[in-house]
Amino acid sequence: MARASLLFLGFLFHWILPCCYSDSGPNCPKTNTSLLNFESEFVMLQHQLRGVFEFELIDDCSFRVSEFDMLQGSDVRWWGAIRDDFTNLTTGFVISDMNLNKTYKNDSFVVSLMSNVTWDKIRVVSVWDMPTASDFGHVVLSNSRNGSEDSAPSPSPAAGDGKNSNFRVYELPTMFENCKVLSENYRVRWTLKDEDGVIDIGLEAATGNQNYMAFGWADPNSSSKPMVGADVTVTGFKEDGMPFADDFYITKYSECVKDEDGKAQGVCPDMMYEGSDAGGSVNNTRLVYGHRKDGVSFIRYQRSLKSDDKKYDLPVNHMDNMTVIWAMGLMKPPDSLHHYYLPQNHGGTYGHLMLNVSEHVNNCLGPLDAEDKEDQDLVTADGNEPLVVTTGPALHYPNPPNPSKVIYINKKEAPVLRIERGVPVKFSIQAGHDVAIYVTSDLLGGNATLRNMSETVYAGGAQAEGVQASPTELVWVPDRNTPDQVYYHSVFTQKMGWKVQVVDGGLSDMYSNSVVLGDQQVKLFWTLSENSTSFAARGEKKSSYLAIGFGSGMVNSFAYVGWVDDDGKGHVNTYWIDGREASRIHPTSESLTYVRCKSENGIITLEFTRPLNPSCSGDKRPECKNIIDPTTPLKVIWAMGARWSEDHLSERNMHSAASSRPVRVFLMRGSAEAEEDLRPVLAVHGFMMFLAWGILLPGGILAARYLKHVKGDGWYQLHVYLQYSGLVIVLLGFLFAVAELQGLHFDSVHVKFGMAAISLAVVQPVNAYMRPKKPANGEAASSKRLIWEYIHVITGRCAIVIGIAALISGMKHLGDRYGVENIHELNWALISWFLIGALTVIYLEYREKMRRRDRVFGRSNWVLGNSEEEDIDLLSPSRTFSGKESSSSERMEVQLEPLTR
Repeated sequence: MARASLLFLGFLFHWILPCCYSDSGPNCPKTNTSLLNFESEFVMLQHQLRGVFEFELIDDCSFRVSEFDMLQGSDVRWWGAIRDDFTNLTTGFVISDMNLNKTYKNDSFVVSLMSNVTWDKIRVVSVWDMPTASDFGHVVLSNSRNGSEDSAPSPSPAAGDGKNSNFRVYELPTMFENCKVLSENYRVRWTLKDEDGVIDIGLEAATGNQNYMAFGWADPNSSSKPMVGADVTVTGFKEDGMPFADDFYITKYSECVKDEDGKAQGVCPDMMYEGSDAGGSVNNTRLVYGHRKDGVSFIRYQRSLKSDDKKYDLPVNHMDNMTVIWAMGLMKPPDSLHHYYLPQNHGGTYGHLMLNVSEHVNNCLGPLDAEDKEDQDLVTADGNEPLVVTTGPALHYPNPPNPSKVIYINKKEAPVLRIERGVPVKFSIQAGHDVAIYVTSDLLGGNATLRNMSETVYAGGAQAEGVQASPTELVWVPDRNTPDQVYYHSVFTQKMGWKVQVVDGGLSDMYSNSVVLGDQQVKLFWTLSENSTSFAARGEKKSSYLAIGFGSGMVNSFAYVGWVDDDGKGHVNTYWIDGREASRIHPTSESLTYVRCKSENGIITLEFTRPLNPSCSGDKRPECKNIIDPTTPLKVIWAMGARWSEDHLSERNMHSAASSRPVRVFLMRGSAEAEEDLRPVLAVHGFMMFLAWGILLPGGILAARYLKHVKGDGWYQLHVYLQYSGLVIVLLGFLFAVAELQGLHFDSVHVKFGMAAISLAVVQPVNAYMRPKKPANGEAASSKRLIWEYIHVITGRCAIVIGIAALISGMKHLGDRYGVENIHELNWALISWFLIGALTVIYLEYREKMRRRDRVFGRSNWVLGNSEEEDIDLLSPSRTFSGKESSSSERMEVQLEPLTR
């Protein structure tokens, strides 16, 4: 039936339309038979152009176009060229007086050639926009007149239809026999090939590039819930821009998850039910083609009417009315648990209907017109970091035709470059010596003066070229007279670059400082005031929400999340996160002012101002503890994702991209540095310093203080060995730290304490070497000896106190710099160690006092003792008495009392 209708329309066009629309005149011959019965589809490149190019023997001066769709251009004409490559297309010519300056909706008409144009000069017929030199779509005329064939740029050639064996008929991917409107911005197209047992399906929607499109057949045995048990195909585009089409089976109304037994349930790919061992046996969908143009996604795939998979695929009876279901919504990218792109929800865009695929349907009148047609990457420039300019292959250039090599900025292919007036833009040109960069008013570039056209050059020129080993720096400051839109291009080749958007002011003008956070995906801006600080964050890739957090990781951090809702309203909410599950994300009520959030081409920017010290400080609420000390580094993390919900947080709100580690932002200095892992050498440094200042050096002091009463000079030897051992370990630990950090920096309290303690410790050996002679027994100590003893004791004890302070500040520095999770436990262990040491000193001091008291008490009752030598062990068998002692004993008087008394 469908074929008969087409034949009837062809008959009508053949006999009637030439009379009505052909103005070629009676002088146009009908002798050209080389293109007889040639038919091909237009290759869609821009403006949603599609249609069928037909050449029948009307005459040698006209051709017919049917089912023609196109969004309106500026000055669109029929264009001819001898080849479909960049050079030949751009040097082509107008072949018809007909203008195409309107939107076409499934139109059919005859086009007449100009009088001076003949088919032997044309190998490519294009729909061409004159001001932009843009190819909206074209047809390659393929024949074998010259013994060679040109192939049309289509995914697969189809066999000829038998009309003429000299021509090949190509089935291009955008045209189908049937089309049905599912919703205002969603369509399904199909062509039934019942003789082959397959059906070609095309899904087309004006939707975001992060959205999926789903279509499939419902279980005929399910009446109340048509989606449960349905066999659907989910299509979309991956993060790298490549299309996909996967076979899904629906077991329940929920996102695809795996239970404790590893069994999949929900809206899941067939492969997840059977596992990777199933191979392709359960995948009944074959991707044919996909593209995204003008904000419209189009994916063509093919499936069998009857599949070998009886478990997850439903047979399609092409002669019966069957229920089909469809949906469109946000898509969740793969993660470590799921390796598939999975639907998150349908966002209210879903439905079902009865469809008989054998009946001809076409209620799709005209092309889809998306509100946001710009899918190009956006690079926002500022004065702090240069834009790296290189070249690379043209994969998704926005203005075809184009050369095979185009300009890349910051590793993005021909992005839209956004700059701010008054802010210097710095280019680091590394594109090669054959590509010189300049900023021009001309859309095509390549030096418009060579095409006898006027242009204004704003920056760059023939000298602005360089290579990676020797880049050239180009600085441009757009002023108030710079137009809102200019272009960056190569001086030597046309259409290598793209647009430059010039805007008034921006984040770089509004904020004093900016840094790029970890992984180069988010840029942070801030301005520090006396009692508050203003922050802004901008994502460098497309996402539905952007979050920044203050903390070493997601757990135990304060987060600020910005997103734009379905009504286009921006939000910035605050949260306290104390776990990795969605249930551990707790909304807070921080006092934020000047809050803004916006999304431009999927790039989220959030702004807010908050006090340094919350007004509720001291309260038990988490946000009351979110204090910012501008003198210490602020650890900042970030996350992005496909969806955020203000009221119902769930697992779907978890991020799909996040920072790998925090960045330490110095608010007062206006700089940042990446959080580092604890280096092994620095860990050894810490252990050596603890061994020296916590054990050896204090032990040497205790030996000198409390072991003098022990026989011999063992106390002195122990004191010297412990002190020198501790000093050697201190110096080694110091050298290890300096070598690992590549220098000595006095910007932390720990380093200042450490250097003071080391200086005092080094003074002690010098002090010991210069000590005055000890007085002999019975002699009074000299003043030099007394001064030396005081200096030696005070210096040593001060060194120990400052060394202990250096250890404690080192622990704090360890936590601030490296985010060690158990730093609080280590601090308490260190404090406990020194408390035990202090208690030990108190106990030894008490014992020493008691020993001295007993010694004094013993002398008062000792008749024959010598009170002048306090440190001599009176119980020693080797003790001898001096002459002085003997003389004294001879003068002792002994009183005897009468026995009779």
